[in-house]
Amino acid sequence: MARPRPVEFDKVKVVAENRRARYEYFLEEFFEAGIALTGTEVKSLRFGEGSIAESYAEVKDSQVWLVNANVPEFSHGNRHNHEPKRPRKLLLHEREVNKMRVAVQREGMTLIPMAVYFNSRGRAKVELALAKGKKIHDKRDTEKARDWKREQGRIMRDRG
Repeated sequence: MARPRPVEFDKVKVVAENRRARYEYFLEEFFEAGIALTGTEVKSLRFGEGSIAESYAEVKDSQVWLVNANVPEFSHGNRHNHEPKRPRKLLLHEREVNKMRVAVQREGMTLIPMAVYFNSRGRAKVELALAKGKKIHDKRDTEKARDWKREQGRIMRDRG
């Protein structure tokens, strides 16, 4: 039986993507979470600033936190501007949080933020993935498959 396709979320404006995660991890399951942000953080994200390259999510108590995500200070903010790398609370249903907690504790998985974006209603969202780390040989296999796909495209284009 074919593996089910991952859920596609309503991404109107993508602010930040973690493209390296597909190379570093086997991605199992995807979740969409809201982010608890302050006003200047939202303004900064609307200008397209922000990075999730080195960030991760962790489950503490019964909440999920986005750690090490960089949202730079808003240029026109005042003295009440936000801290760029503060932990941010993610808004999820309790059953989703429980599912994540079990996967992280028992199965040794990691919560990786894949993208930060605004949906059609203008809300800032994070796409999270439950992931397992790849070994070096797995990464080599991924690279071989990607190179072969590229070569196939060249061959088909040349034959015309």
